Amino acid sequence: MPGIKSFGAYVPRRRLQRDAVYQANRWFAPGLKGLAKGERAIANWDEDSVTMAVEAARDCLRDHSSAEVATVLLASTSLPFADRQNAGIVKEALNLSDAVGTLDCGGSQKAGTTMLIQAFHAAAAGPVLALASEKRRARPASEDELVNGDAAAGLLLTAEDGIARLIGTHSVSVDFIDHFRPSGAEFDYGWESRWIREEGHGKLAHEAVAGVLEANEVAAGDISRFIAAIPGKGAAASLAKKAGIRAEAVVDDLSAVLGHAGTAQPLLLLAHALESAGPGEKLLVVGFGQGADAILLETTPAIADRRSSGGVSASLARSCPESNYMKYLAFAGHLQLELGKRAEFEQKPVLTALYRNRKAVMALVGGRCTRTGTIQFPRSEISVNQNDAAVGTQEDYPLADRPAKILTFTADNLTYTPDPPGYYGMIEFEGGGRMMAEFTDADPEAIEVGAPMRMMFRVKDRDQRSGFIKYFWKAVPAAGSN
Repeated sequence: MPGIKSFGAYVPRRRLQRDAVYQANRWFAPGLKGLAKGERAIANWDEDSVTMAVEAARDCLRDHSSAEVATVLLASTSLPFADRQNAGIVKEALNLSDAVGTLDCGGSQKAGTTMLIQAFHAAAAGPVLALASEKRRARPASEDELVNGDAAAGLLLTAEDGIARLIGTHSVSVDFIDHFRPSGAEFDYGWESRWIREEGHGKLAHEAVAGVLEANEVAAGDISRFIAAIPGKGAAASLAKKAGIRAEAVVDDLSAVLGHAGTAQPLLLLAHALESAGPGEKLLVVGFGQGADAILLETTPAIADRRSSGGVSASLARSCPESNYMKYLAFAGHLQLELGKRAEFEQKPVLTALYRNRKAVMALVGGRCTRTGTIQFPRSEISVNQNDAAVGTQEDYPLADRPAKILTFTADNLTYTPDPPGYYGMIEFEGGGRMMAEFTDADPEAIEVGAPMRMMFRVKDRDQRSGFIKYFWKAVPAAGSN
């Protein structure tokens, strides 16, 4: 049976304090007080569902070669491009082979589990990188604004058991409209919550759970971890109780510290469960949206050899409280701020140049001189070595995963940036190679000469006329340095 070989996750660093949202909107929506506890993950201005998927994939592949991947699947309902394959952007950022297959999956909140089921089937033909990422927009002063969370997760699936093997799946597909968003609309339109709980969670999701247990002759009491990616307090516990699953098997849905990450939620909670699971545990994953999916897994003895770093816990630990509600609104695109004259510059995309230089721009691939060993970015026909300007000796040298340190930096309050001041400077990679880079996710006290940095795939800018998004790599303080 196919199985999970590795897992990864990414949660943005900023955590919007829910009480700040409530305090700003209490004059209009005092009923939000019941949701005002805890915090939710919010993406930075230069993050979207593609950049988060890239980081989750990098975390998933940390101990594996990218050459292992045969297919990349990306599930989301908030992808930035409607007619440009977003999974293809992820593939380019990961510097995968051009022979890798890619596919976007969406259209429902259960797209994450539906994609995962198809990924298990496809794993027989070659390893599949199954990703889910979400950055959903929510109307200000709505419940969704407090409930939603931005995050991504990934699983590497193979034909072998790995750390967890697939036992079976069961799907229920019904046009049950708990909410919807027409094409071109910004926000979801939701229906009455009690009806959703009783008819949707209580019947459709229960049918999927009961179906997978019956088909695979597994008793409800044998489930070690019940992972139901259903928003709403007590929703997972109620579903477990109706199915006969022990209350203690219901996993923490991370709503207090992250929020609900839409299509990414089931994969995120599964990755979190795998961080602490032992051999022989049975895990039941449920996704809901126009029906329901149920996926039954069992951990193998190989789970004992899983890595101890990375994953959901490490991403959650890298956090920064954000109580500035106005900043959140600006980052989410809800406020049209006066940007000033310095923001008025031409951003027209040059797609031919992007195609020619896609390895450097999208994957941060530099060059290494095969004669002198000199490393440089970008790669060029002539080596930058001052003592030997060799011609035609460059080979590809990926830099995205190389640690770096700050050589020089500037905090610029004059140039335009959505989150002033703008930090940038010269960084040097471990083993050689330098480049000028923007810094992001940086506190002032973390930026100093010699500070360790790592590279992350981010939004460079957005063309206001065409809507085209330019991506590039930025430097962020390494884990533990901020």
